[in-house]
Amino acid sequence: MKHFFISLLSLALLASCAPQTDPISQWRGPNRDGIYPENGLLKQWPDSGPNMLWAVEDLGNGYGSPVVTTDKIYVTGSIDSTAYLYAYNTKGQLLWKSPYGDEWVKSFEGSRSTPTVVGNMIYVSSGKGDVACLDATSGEKKWGVNILRDLHGVNTAFGYTESLLVNKDLVYCTPGGADTNIVALDRFTGSLKWSSPAKGQVSAFCSPKLINQNSREILMTFSEQSFLGLDAQTGQILWAHPIDTTGNVHSNTPVVDLQDIYYTDGDGNRTVKLHLSDNGTQIQEVWRNRSFDNIMGGVVQIGKRLYGTGHRKQYLKCLDMETGLVIDSLNTGRGSTIYADGLLYVYTERGTIKLVDPKESGMEQISSFRVTKGTKEHFSHPVINNGVLYVRHGKALIAYDIKNS
Repeated sequence: MKHFFISLLSLALLASCAPQTDPISQWRGPNRDGIYPENGLLKQWPDSGPNMLWAVEDLGNGYGSPVVTTDKIYVTGSIDSTAYLYAYNTKGQLLWKSPYGDEWVKSFEGSRSTPTVVGNMIYVSSGKGDVACLDATSGEKKWGVNILRDLHGVNTAFGYTESLLVNKDLVYCTPGGADTNIVALDRFTGSLKWSSPAKGQVSAFCSPKLINQNSREILMTFSEQSFLGLDAQTGQILWAHPIDTTGNVHSNTPVVDLQDIYYTDGDGNRTVKLHLSDNGTQIQEVWRNRSFDNIMGGVVQIGKRLYGTGHRKQYLKCLDMETGLVIDSLNTGRGSTIYADGLLYVYTERGTIKLVDPKESGMEQISSFRVTKGTKEHFSHPVINNGVLYVRHGKALIAYDIKNS
């Protein structure tokens, strides 16, 4: 219960920074932090796992997570190299599917990103750089931009993967070009509003985050060798933190705690704490921990601790945010991590979902079950909405009842 109230306070503080007025459903929950504001959930599962409400097994290929609104579920998938957006009702019945561009067909074939729903408009991105806006009711495509062709971006070995971020009348994406490195588009027309050369480095698979520091809106994201902060309204680069790496996979959305910023990657600097100046134009490194490494599973903040699975040593780890030290670990395997109603949910790359109590005296695994439907790798992040746990595994989308009724 203590963890739950701390999480509610954190959500309230972050929500006060969010300028968006329309209802929004997006990557890793309301604030892109892996925390779902649910309560009344099961505190233990049967040995076979929670009750499966329904499963869809004919999605297109993909790894992108679903998003859930009050009455619909949206998820991306690819069929024969075409990117589709699927819309289901909350009983798992297909309402429509709409093509919006070309999808990735090379390494780890399939869709990458999670849709962003703002009011009655949905924003999606394909692995081959097709950014589009679709009507949330009908699936009609309102506009589309290819960031390779139209914004001369530079793609990567795994395709574009970012889940688009919307702020007021802007939608942000990272083409990775020399002069169009990071851009803001008009979310109603797709026209270019601003373009930043940033550091001229290729995109690094990050779904960006927005913070508000003394009325200055700051867009945070990664490029190949930099963690960047830009003025969200103009694209002016405010600061850049160098990443000591030869790779460019920095997938995790950063975590924000008041004026402190935490980012985690699987190589390079691993986990770093930065302190943001009062006016938002400067950062100072506080500490870094090279043993707390996570490539794409995300980390969550509970109180003054960070939780996420390690990449090399595949344990769920707990890190003290003040000291930067790992203070607890649990043998769960590597995967993605979210949080709701006082408990952690770890969806491992081996296909098990584990329920973990992050109690201060030491983490404890309470329950686990195996995802038996779907195809290919278990890379997607789970989603919780209205007492239902949604899991995407390749061509399958599965809904489990986790409400304690």
